[in-house]
Amino acid sequence: MQRRSLLQGLGAGTAALALPARLRAASATTLRFTPQQDLITLDPVLSTGYITRNYAYMVYDTLYGMDAQYRATPQMVAGHRVEDDGLRWELTLRDGLLWHDGERVLARDCVASLQRWGRRDVFGGTLMASTDELSAPDDRTIRFRLKKPFPMLPIALGKAAVPVCAMMPERLAQTDPFKPVPEIVGSGPFRFKADERVPGSMNVYTKFEKYVPRPDGTLGWTSGPKVVHYDRVEWRTIPDSGTATAALLSGEQDWQEYAYHDQMALLQASRNISVRTLDPTGFVAMLRLNHLHAPFNNPAIRQALWGALSQSDCMHAVVGVDDPALFHVPLGFFCPNTPMASGAGLEPLQGPRNLDRAREAIRAAGYKGEKVVIMAGNNTAAGMALGYVTVDLLTRLGMNVEIYAVEFNAMLQRRNRRGPVAEDGWSGFVTTWSGMEWLNPAGHMALRGDGSYPGWSQDARIEELRTAWFDAPDEAAQAAICREIQIQAMQSVPYLPLGQYMQPTAHRNSITGVNDGFATFWNVRPA
Repeated sequence: MQRRSLLQGLGAGTAALALPARLRAASATTLRFTPQQDLITLDPVLSTGYITRNYAYMVYDTLYGMDAQYRATPQMVAGHRVEDDGLRWELTLRDGLLWHDGERVLARDCVASLQRWGRRDVFGGTLMASTDELSAPDDRTIRFRLKKPFPMLPIALGKAAVPVCAMMPERLAQTDPFKPVPEIVGSGPFRFKADERVPGSMNVYTKFEKYVPRPDGTLGWTSGPKVVHYDRVEWRTIPDSGTATAALLSGEQDWQEYAYHDQMALLQASRNISVRTLDPTGFVAMLRLNHLHAPFNNPAIRQALWGALSQSDCMHAVVGVDDPALFHVPLGFFCPNTPMASGAGLEPLQGPRNLDRAREAIRAAGYKGEKVVIMAGNNTAAGMALGYVTVDLLTRLGMNVEIYAVEFNAMLQRRNRRGPVAEDGWSGFVTTWSGMEWLNPAGHMALRGDGSYPGWSQDARIEELRTAWFDAPDEAAQAAICREIQIQAMQSVPYLPLGQYMQPTAHRNSITGVNDGFATFWNVRPA
C-alpha cells in the first residue's frame, strides 16, 4: 500500500468527522460504497462482469431469486403452476409491480425480456431451445409450453450468475440483444441516476419509493423481501487499493466491496471495521486458451501444460499467504465442496511439478516459437497476479510470451477477435468467476464444447454429456455425468483451472444488515 495515499485518506476522514453534527446528519441516509471496479456496461444482458450484475440487481428485478442453498425462490412472481406432465408452466406476477416510469409491469414485458436474455445466456439458451411457446395470455400470466420437461426452469430465471435475467419494459426488451438498451428503466428497489453519473468516478442510485417488496421469504443472496433503508447509494470508484482502504478506515466510505488481501491485516486491526466473506463459493480462476490458432490449437501442447501448472503458485500470488482458509487447490472444472465437484481425472495437477518434462513435451508436440499473447485485466489485483504467474510459467517452458495488460472491458473487446496474434488476436487470457458459475454444466459457459465462448473450443463429447445432465433423473446421476465431463475436459483442455480463492468484503460497523452472497443493497441499514 502507498503510505502517502493512506495518510491522505485518513486526513480527509478526520476533516469529515470535524464537521458540525447538523451537517453530518444530512448524509445519514446516504450509503457510500467502493465497488471493485468502475461500472461501464449498463445493459444487464450484455456483460458477464459482476459489477454489471450488482448494478442490475439494484435497478432491475427478476422473476425468481436465489437463496443460500442455490434454490429458486419467488421474487416478482407470486407463484407458478405446472401442468401437462411438466410441459406447461404458468407464472403469475405479484400485484403492485411498477416500472420506474410509473407504468405497470405486464406479463408481455417479461416475455420480451426473457426472449432477449435467452439469446445471450447459456442456461437461458438451453431453456429457450426446450420451449415451444413463450406467451402472455393476460397481463399477469407468463406461459411456457415446453417440448420436454424442464424442472430447472425457476433457477434458470432466478440464478444469481451472469448475465442477469432482468425484467424491463417491452419497448426496451425489444432492443437487439447485442446492442445496449437506449434507456435505463427497471422495476427494482433503486433508480439509476443517469444524470449524476460520472464515468470512471461516480454512480448514484436512489430509493424507488413505489417499490413493493415481496412479503415473505428468507433474506440471503437475492431471496426474500428487498426492503431499502437508505434514500441514496453512491458508488465511488477508487482505482488505487491503498486509497480505497484509507477511505474506509477514515470513514469517508462505508463499505468496500473487496477487502484487498495485502491490506487485510490493516482492516482487521480496526475496531470500526468488519471483514467477512459473503460468498462461500469464492472465486475460481482460469487460463482460457485459444483453440483456433497456434500454438494452443494443438491438443498435445495444451495437455503438456498440466504437469507444469502449479495452482498453489497462482493462489499464493493472489492472496499473498499460504492460508488454506483463503484458497483451495486442486481445482477441477466444478466449484469445490458443491455436489457436482469431484477429484476425477485431476491426477496431472497433483504431485511435484516437472517443468523439464513439460518443456520437452511441448517441443516434441511441434511448438515452433510462435508468439504467445496472454491477456489480463490490469484493474484487478487478482487478474494481474494471475497474468504474471502465467507468463512466467510459459516463459520457463520455452515459449515466446508477452502479456497484454489492459482495463478489463478493453480486454473483453480484444477477446472477441478470432484472428491470429499477428492480426491483434490472442493466445490465452486469465480471468476469475464466482464459484456459483461453476456449480454445474447448466450455466458454465467456459465449459461449453460448442465453440460459442471466446477460445472457441469444440468438444462434441462434452456437449453430449451436458445434454444428458439435464435429463438425468437425480443428483447422483448428475454428479456421475459431471465426473465424466471433467475427465473429458482434462483431455481436450478448454481451459486450465488455476485455483479457488475467497474474497472478503469490508464495511464499517456503522452499517449492518449486509446480506450473504454478493454486494446487494436492500436490508442494509445504519447500525
